[in-house]
Amino acid sequence: MVSVNDDCRDLHFRKAEFDPEDCPQDCSKPCEKVCPADAISLESVMVGGEHTQSDPLRGKLKGGVLTERCYGCGRCLPVCPYDRIRAVSYVRDPTTTCELLKGNDVDAIEIHTTGKGTDTFNTLWNSLSESINNVKLVAVSMPDIGESTVDFMNALYAIMEPHIHGYNLWQLDGRPMSGDIGRGATRETVSFAVHMASVSERPPGFYQLAGGTNSYTIDCLKKAGLFQSTTFRGTTTSEMIHSQQALIGGIAYGGYARKIIGRTLRKIPAQFGRVRIEDHPEHLLEALQEALSLVGPVKSYPALSSLS
Repeated sequence: MVSVNDDCRDLHFRKAEFDPEDCPQDCSKPCEKVCPADAISLESVMVGGEHTQSDPLRGKLKGGVLTERCYGCGRCLPVCPYDRIRAVSYVRDPTTTCELLKGNDVDAIEIHTTGKGTDTFNTLWNSLSESINNVKLVAVSMPDIGESTVDFMNALYAIMEPHIHGYNLWQLDGRPMSGDIGRGATRETVSFAVHMASVSERPPGFYQLAGGTNSYTIDCLKKAGLFQSTTFRGTTTSEMIHSQQALIGGIAYGGYARKIIGRTLRKIPAQFGRVRIEDHPEHLLEALQEALSLVGPVKSYPALSSLS
């Protein structure tokens, strides 16, 4: 899947940035502690090149944001005691995206929209329309914008419909990039699903939850009467809710999936250097088992004990 955005204000398309040399030597580094992606690394060094812990006046900090790890959650921004961190936003180039869509290794496109209006979405869609027929799935990720949400979605669908040759999916982004925080984070995305289920004029397509999704999401969906599971050959289903209200067809575990893999990677000893989890089967199995505990209730996979 290739992801694009129609507005630079979209939270998914930003990076944190700061100059570590502007940071006071005695800073407690709360940004480093709060980053869920371990994307901030700060180290004390002496101006002359020797490490120091006792002479902050002669030292400085080096390192900063590891851009390839940062996914724009923004948690470092409010905790900086000196207000030195800034968010740098960008819009992915549609011309480059068109070329990617022509490749055989791209099956889907995910379009992030802020819900601020259809003009920017229409401009982006028109720039991609010649390549859209190369993909099997078009997903639109958007926040809950209140009573106008369904009208906005129908307007987007009217723009897309003439060029969609595969499936389309609506990704309900209740609370972006917050699934690793805990139980409370999933309430907004489930509330978004409840809102959509109550509206009969919603546009066609599959519906998927995102933003704030974690190990509590399915339980919350069950309580709301929105959970449904699918049976595959050779599996059994412990429960099936036959309800027109059970409209959620999938769950995207973004931030929570990063938390799972990050927690596992940190268990691999540092002396291995650049880590590939595939080279450590026991840790890979652990990560897979936790991942399957998330998708298993939806996909009706067999008991995890059979994987041991």
